[in-house]
Amino acid sequence: METIINYLENMFKNLPNTHEMLKLKEEILSNMEDKYYELKNSGKTENEAIGIVISEFGNIDELMEAYDIKKKSDEKSLPSMTEEEINDFLDENKKSAKMIGFGVFLSIIASAILVLSYQLIDMGIVTFPSTEFGNIAGLIPFFLFITVAVILFIYAGLKIEKYKHIEYGVEIDSVVQHKIQQKNEAFHSSFVRSIVTGVTLIILSPLTLIILSAFRVDYGVVFLLLMVAVGVYMIVYSGMVKDGYKKLVKIEKYSMREKEQNRVIAAANSIIWPLALCIFLITGFLFEMWGINWIIFPITALLFATFSGAYKILKSK
Repeated sequence: METIINYLENMFKNLPNTHEMLKLKEEILSNMEDKYYELKNSGKTENEAIGIVISEFGNIDELMEAYDIKKKSDEKSLPSMTEEEINDFLDENKKSAKMIGFGVFLSIIASAILVLSYQLIDMGIVTFPSTEFGNIAGLIPFFLFITVAVILFIYAGLKIEKYKHIEYGVEIDSVVQHKIQQKNEAFHSSFVRSIVTGVTLIILSPLTLIILSAFRVDYGVVFLLLMVAVGVYMIVYSGMVKDGYKKLVKIEKYSMREKEQNRVIAAANSIIWPLALCIFLITGFLFEMWGINWIIFPITALLFATFSGAYKILKSK
């Protein structure tokens, strides 16, 4: 099959890099692939199958005429991306996904550290010269974690910014497109496991509070937030990696509607989670509701998931 792909590439390498040519090449490759496996299944050898497929391919000009495609050297082409550039994008996208996921993880862990700090102070395990000094000391790790998270968000955004043009359309070689599709399919099972595990951790996180309270352990909120942080990291990371593949696999179908959906959901995400964190901290410090305000995070996760799903369904109609 590799020989057939290389043959097809050589036939198209001097033709305009347009949408029409890309579609023609992909359609021919699909037909040749079907014919190749049909011959193999009928008992033909590797060389026999390749020879028959290539011999039936025909002249490129005749094929273009059959598909009603004209050669236009002056036809405007979209910017193309090589296999190396595609791999660079996928690598950078994975790195950015890790940084953004870890930034969200740190943002939630910062709250857990803050709660733990004040619990240790209240229990007398950690002491300070004065209450005011203890309150300030408890805030130091919180703001350190938040600062690192913000730096990660900014750095990840800058790294992936240079690939913004992908959303507006690029030309990708059919062979490279085929490889991307294979990578996307290989990642799908990992994506599903990550999403299911992440959502499960978030939904089950309140159980840590109930179980530890039964044993009179006061760190239930800390473990709850830890589970939420891990779950959110898995969802964010796998979702971003999957979206990177989706942009490339569906390069011609990545419509303005999908871009708008992503922008709206991203904007909602940037508002909802910081707001949830603010409510958590305010109800904790001002109203001493540490024993119940943990429920804010699983509720926020479920509401956001519901909003995202409902918004995409409504917009797709």
